[in-house]
Parts: sequence; structure tokens; C-alpha cells
Amino acid sequence: MDFPPLRHLATAVLFGSLLCGAAHAADTPASLNGATVVSAEAVMAAHQAGTPIIDTRVASEYADGHIKGAISVPYREKSAKSVDFDASQDDFNLAKLPPDKAAALVVYCNGPECWKSFKAATAAIKGGYTKILWYRDGFPQWQSKGLPVE
Repeated sequence: MDFPPLRHLATAVLFGSLLCGAAHAADTPASLNGATVVSAEAVMAAHQAGTPIIDTRVASEYADGHIKGAISVPYREKSAKSVDFDASQDDFNLAKLPPDKAAALVVYCNGPECWKSFKAATAAIKGGYTKILWYRDGFPQWQSKGLPVE
């Protein structure tokens, strides 16, 4: 026995699922060669030890709230949200990072779905920074844990 209405419904559900999935960019990878993915607690400890924290979000997001003591160095992205992004389409000023490329440096943005910190970390690594601490979970998690913000 054939059930055409059910077949059409199943096709519509499958097609709708594919469209919705295509509308959302994938999360950043769970790791990045040359960087260490760190927890909120590790960021707090690093900051207490004097490690600079770099907020890679746009200036308006930084102004709305950021990790206490973080420095705003926005990553302006136009490239694809992909591991093989074309950095030449983006704007990130490495000269605004601390000059000691051998010292630890924390970068963050708005969590796993935000590519700015991944891309900034990639740019810093390519620029010679050797101790990048990538806070992949970012500002939303920091806030949810009730950690210091300003």
C-alpha cells in the first residue's frame, strides 16, 4: 500500500531540516594547532598571573560587557566561517597585541559559534605568537559562571 501524503510529508521535513542546518554556520573546531583550549578557570588563573586577555569581538559588544581587564582588539571578519578561511578578506591588527610573542596570551569571543577568536588565534600563531590560550567557550560562559565582568 502506498501513502503519498506521508511520503510528501517526510520529504518536506527532510528538506526543511537541510535548509535550517544550512542557515547555521558550524561551530568552531574543538582544537587549534598551535593554541591551547582553556577553561574559564584557566583564564582566571592566567589573568591573575598577568596574562593579557584579548577580546576579539566588535567594539559595541566589548562596550556592552567584557571579561574584567580584557583588552579590545576586534577581529573584523568577512571571510567564511571555516577552518580554511581567507584571512586576506578580514581585518585584524596584530600590532595591537602585546609585543612579547613568547608570552602567554588569551583570546576569546562569543563562544563556540563565534569564529572571531579562532581566526584571531590563527593570525597570532601565523604572526609568531607561541603561547596562545584560546578560550573557546567565550564571554557567554564567563557571564553564566558569574565571573568578573565590566
